[in-house]
Amino acid sequence: MPRVAAESQEISLGGGCESPTLGELLKDLEDGHRKKDSGEDASVHHVLDLASPETRPVPFLLSFNNLCYDVKGKAASVKTLLNDVSGEVCDGDILAVLGASGAGKSTLIDALAGRVSSLRGTVTLNGEKLLKSQLLKVISAYVMQDDLLFPMLTVKETLMFASEFRLPRSLSKSKKMARVEALINQLGLRNAADTIIGNEGHRGVSGGERRRVSIGIDIIHDPIVLFLDEPTSGLDSTNAFMVVQVLKRIARSGSMVIMSIHQPSARIIDLLDRLIILSRGKSVFSGSPTSLPQFLSDFGHPVPGKENITEFALDLVRELEGSTKGTEELVEFNEKWQQNQSPRATPMTTPYKALSLKESITTSVSRGKLVSGSTSSNPISMETVSYANTPLVETYILSKRYIKNWSRTPELIITRLATVLVTGLILATIYWRLDNTPRGAQERIAFFSFAMSTMFYTCADNLPVFIHERYIFLRETTHNAYRTYSYVISHVLVSLPQLLALSIAFAVTTFWTVGLSGGLESFLYYCLIIYAAFWSGSSFVTFISGLIPNVMISFMVTISYLSYSLLMGGFFINRDRIPGYWIWFHYISLMKYPYEAVLINEFDDPSRCFVRGVQVFDGTLFAKVPDAIKVKMFDTLGNSLGTKITESTCLRTGPDLLLQQGISQLSKWDCLWITFAWGLFFRILFYLSLLFGNKNKRT
Repeated sequence: MPRVAAESQEISLGGGCESPTLGELLKDLEDGHRKKDSGEDASVHHVLDLASPETRPVPFLLSFNNLCYDVKGKAASVKTLLNDVSGEVCDGDILAVLGASGAGKSTLIDALAGRVSSLRGTVTLNGEKLLKSQLLKVISAYVMQDDLLFPMLTVKETLMFASEFRLPRSLSKSKKMARVEALINQLGLRNAADTIIGNEGHRGVSGGERRRVSIGIDIIHDPIVLFLDEPTSGLDSTNAFMVVQVLKRIARSGSMVIMSIHQPSARIIDLLDRLIILSRGKSVFSGSPTSLPQFLSDFGHPVPGKENITEFALDLVRELEGSTKGTEELVEFNEKWQQNQSPRATPMTTPYKALSLKESITTSVSRGKLVSGSTSSNPISMETVSYANTPLVETYILSKRYIKNWSRTPELIITRLATVLVTGLILATIYWRLDNTPRGAQERIAFFSFAMSTMFYTCADNLPVFIHERYIFLRETTHNAYRTYSYVISHVLVSLPQLLALSIAFAVTTFWTVGLSGGLESFLYYCLIIYAAFWSGSSFVTFISGLIPNVMISFMVTISYLSYSLLMGGFFINRDRIPGYWIWFHYISLMKYPYEAVLINEFDDPSRCFVRGVQVFDGTLFAKVPDAIKVKMFDTLGNSLGTKITESTCLRTGPDLLLQQGISQLSKWDCLWITFAWGLFFRILFYLSLLFGNKNKRT
């Protein structure tokens, strides 16, 4: 078995037995840490001493030929990012893509990972086309350059949730935990295992540790193909070397590792098996790192004795790029040099035997590969996309993760609850115990208008959180960690209790203090409609976050729509006074239905009178006229109408006020169901925006 060396800084490539599985490799690392804890071979870093496998048929060969990729620039110009790039890599090897900024390193990684549309050329795995294949999601992993993690989860929790999403369902929880513990040791994260990831407001792990966690998430399921976009970015030389050592062990366990890297150190170069150096989208070298000095020497630029070969090569490429002819001469020389090398039969292609892709996957699973949803007796289907868990289990895991992350931000929870309570208390003190006078009726209407708009504006504060989660969702669903609808359902299940708590808090604060009528039944309906308003507002904000990834633009769209909804909702202008060309917006206003619902709930009792006798003159020219004259005016009006009007006669009931406000089309229960339906509608739109609008591809 390979061993863990506590002091060596080099990786031995001597002979040995067949390459072990990742589970066995991680066990070696765990044993090494136990020795460290017991005082044996104690040192700061544990590095890996690899044993080379015996010669065996290569089960996987990834080939890419004549890849070209163009994008449209300004003024209908076309910029070429990849220009006739070819190469191959087999399992057990690390292919590193080098080049200056803008050379096309990340574009090539994205192209091979199937994240680039309108790509020309072919990418095959064991002779079968891989581009646009759903199978690629299952057998591969892509480690992004940006670290997208839940900030309030610890390192161990983050990796544990990744294991629950990515490892086969046949593994028990204890085995998944053992895998996480071994991976923590492997990545050198033992001291930070119980530390939260952190963000700008919460101190957590260091930048290097955060990067290793990001890598750990995607290697936990032991992918057959591992793509990494500059995995050593932001790390010091020691941490970068440790990361590439881990990648080397993963490759030796039966995976192929393809990564972009910027100016690797000499120690890292010794771990690489294949190099591709790009210059403005063209390949200027493709081959083994050991052949690079000879290549440069044949080109007429031998590498000085103590010079880093890749740094020398990149400096040469930059120098040529700045010349008149550019790198054309080097590109042509590379093509001729490759042709001269081909008769020698590179070690990569010599042992390759023609195995179908399905046979290779079956062989790999039998050796311990943890392809999601597969076992040695039931290898992955080539026709269907496999998920590690059922939809119900996915929903449970997603809900648990969200609750754990959310519960560790008490300041956000308290702030949101305090906002609702303070708003309710302010409204309660302003509209304290309103009476049933004409002025009291108008003040009730004003209270309802402000209260209902508050429900929606309060939901807007979650936009940045949802947008951050959106990027995590994209990363995880790229490789089938879970289904899109499981994510949407879990989001709903977690948000509903939060919204219920806010609804009850606002209702209790305002219902009796403002003097709203109807008793317990009316209060329960008041809670329900506030809950429905929160639900529809939250759903709308969630949909916008899934549709628009920019925080500022999403805020502008959200606030603008809510403002227009408030304007057209029926408070500032009655429905029958809205111009015909704007009436459509009245019916798509989210605030219309909860606003009308609370008015009906308050004023639908015909026995309640809001204008009695001389109160009808309040606010008019006759308000200052003595009551005796007002009574005489009632007598005259009564004689004309054929009825008796006195100071106690009710002239306007609650239903009369509703008609005056133009509320006559819907019942309060209709408004309640429509408000809930709006929330469901926006959740469906959110699902569709995630399903079709976020392919995470270059265009």
